[in-house]
Amino acid sequence: MTSFKIKSHAKLNLALNVIGRAVKLHKIESLISFISLHDLIYLKKIKSNNHKIFFTGKFSKNISKINTISTLLNLLDAEKLLNNQKFEIKIRKNIPHGAGMGGGSMNAASLINFLISKKILKIKNKKLNDLAAKIGSDVVLGLKPGNTILSSNGKIKRFVNKKALYVLIAKPYFGCSTKLIYSKVISFSKSQFKRPQQKMFQPQYLKALNNDLEKIALRKYPKLNKIRSFMVTLPKNIFVRMTGSGSSIVAYFHSQKDCSNAYGQFKRKFNSHWCIESKTI
Repeated sequence: MTSFKIKSHAKLNLALNVIGRAVKLHKIESLISFISLHDLIYLKKIKSNNHKIFFTGKFSKNISKINTISTLLNLLDAEKLLNNQKFEIKIRKNIPHGAGMGGGSMNAASLINFLISKKILKIKNKKLNDLAAKIGSDVVLGLKPGNTILSSNGKIKRFVNKKALYVLIAKPYFGCSTKLIYSKVISFSKSQFKRPQQKMFQPQYLKALNNDLEKIALRKYPKLNKIRSFMVTLPKNIFVRMTGSGSSIVAYFHSQKDCSNAYGQFKRKFNSHWCIESKTI
């Protein structure tokens, strides 16, 4: 049977504001880019009564049997949207979890995109967004990966990435608990992205922004402070910022050369921490 290979790219929050609280979740707004770092999803149709899901790779340990892919397939089966077709899905995990890069959410989004592109899944936009929301709040972002502005009212505006930024991503051996980080939010920011514009992705604009969750994470996980404090000293970085609720800290650069030099310096200082070079796409 034909096997397909699907790339599932990681996302970075270039900036994130917590501007209020909704019934169950906080109201946030964020500037988001996708990067070249990706998981690989291998998919083939099988003759079976059940789907088969396998995770491989460096970051495949401790993934629950109830995950974004199993949740997606269960929802599609319940709605009879796969016409009783079953699939074997192998995911090579190159994106660490608990890192603030939406690895699991983007896996689900990438699989949805593939199923739609092959006309295996036929679904209207409203139902598609409802489906994504049932899997996870980030999933909708990956349905059209690219430079994205998420407004506090849930609206999404996408822009072409006119100039790639090179990124050095460092993650300690631990992840951050999203639930814990958000539970410590005690004040809210004013909205900055009510009128989404392309210029918001310009480095000089980004430099002046923040991730409201960063200070909370740095207080809760002091070892993150050591990483961040070192990264801000790396030559020619534009800015350094945590992505999502952590635990990845990201340094942004104009050139691949500067990013590579920073990678070498970081590895000499923190050899045991995961660290990778990538770029926005």
